[in-house]
Amino acid sequence: MAKVTTVFVCQSCGATYSKWNGKCDACNQWNTLVEETQGAPGGLAMPAAGKKRKAGAMTFDHLGADIPQQPRLSTAIPELDRVFGGGPAASSAVLIGGDPGIGKSTLLLQAAASLADQGVDVVYVSGEEAVAQVQGRAQRLGVGNSPVKLASETDLRTIIEALKKERPKVAIIDSVQTMWSDSLDAAPGSVGQVRACAQELTRYAKKNDCVMILVGHVTKDGQIAGPRVMEHMVDAVFYFEGERGHQYRILRAVKNRFGPTDEIGVFEMSERGLHGALDPSQLFLGGEDESVAGRAVFAAMEGSRPVLAEVQGLAGPQALGSPRRSVVGWDSPRLAMLLAVFETQCGVAFGARDIYLSVAGGYRIAEPAGDLAAAAALASSAFDNPVPEASVFFGEVSLSGAIRSVGRMDSRLKEAARLGFERAFAPPGAPSNIDGMVVHEVSKLEDLIKALQKEA
Repeated sequence: MAKVTTVFVCQSCGATYSKWNGKCDACNQWNTLVEETQGAPGGLAMPAAGKKRKAGAMTFDHLGADIPQQPRLSTAIPELDRVFGGGPAASSAVLIGGDPGIGKSTLLLQAAASLADQGVDVVYVSGEEAVAQVQGRAQRLGVGNSPVKLASETDLRTIIEALKKERPKVAIIDSVQTMWSDSLDAAPGSVGQVRACAQELTRYAKKNDCVMILVGHVTKDGQIAGPRVMEHMVDAVFYFEGERGHQYRILRAVKNRFGPTDEIGVFEMSERGLHGALDPSQLFLGGEDESVAGRAVFAAMEGSRPVLAEVQGLAGPQALGSPRRSVVGWDSPRLAMLLAVFETQCGVAFGARDIYLSVAGGYRIAEPAGDLAAAAALASSAFDNPVPEASVFFGEVSLSGAIRSVGRMDSRLKEAARLGFERAFAPPGAPSNIDGMVVHEVSKLEDLIKALQKEA
């Protein structure tokens, strides 16, 4: 028999140690090391003693060989196909993560039913719910008559054998953390089990021309459990985001070998499930009175899609103790940098004041182009002067106070013009002939402050 070794595996990042430590040196997390028994490095089973594994034959192709490309599948859900890059690609493995109850199973069940109605052979394996529970959800969503093959199983060996027998075009595993392999002496959900199961399911997808969609749980930090051991195995990683208090959800691509890596799909939750949002920009605009100080609209880009979001800033009175810095939907380090630029380059002091910055609708700004909109919201609140009506802002603020150019400025302006905005504050070089919009070029942060004070 293969020598059995005991290692301590970090359940956050997958790093292994020969002895227990209170802190993982790889991800700096505390109390995440769990003892696991492995029969071989990587947790894979080795052949029994006295038995030699016969090597299989391997063939090579030329780099320029003419290999026909199989067409992508269409889920008939435009927002989902957009994130996939045109639809699921054959022989691909996709990992979808999100908070519990966010709608992962609902969306995938709708996609499975849509594919099955088109004649695609779809298998849905649930490790968390019984078949009757999945059938009940399908009835509520109005897809109960779709020919989707359902099963409730957690044994990886049983699942692989069933897939080899059925040979589906699409297989959905919900979720990979509930699967377990008998080749490992570890609990389901541990890093070793997740790694072994994800690797085996991905291998099956590559060899059998199957689209394998894996559902993954997230940790308390909002990351897919064991990200460093799963994200490198699969072809695409999608995160399902959203706030419980809002009716919309965002499916964000963070890795995609068959499409763009910064695309998003916006969905609205209803009694009949998730449906693509007809106008995503309207979801992230607060709809408040424009005459209120501390509001600015940011023209963002999510992949190939322009999205407008409202940034709200509040500069409170001077605090007697330590001033508060509260940020929702933006990075705290960028707020600290922006406040330092205000004080150093523009002479506007925020140091002794409480600062609150929030992006309306639960949207999160991930690109530096949001600096100018955040600066406009904060300056508007500090001077108690609303920004000009029907205005949008975008641009990156450098440490010298200069406004740097950003990409896709024409798309941002066209989306703003479509929604009725009349003017834009943008970096130098922005197009000035977009549907009659008045474009104010802002080269320095001081120019923005002067423009806001002039409007007073």
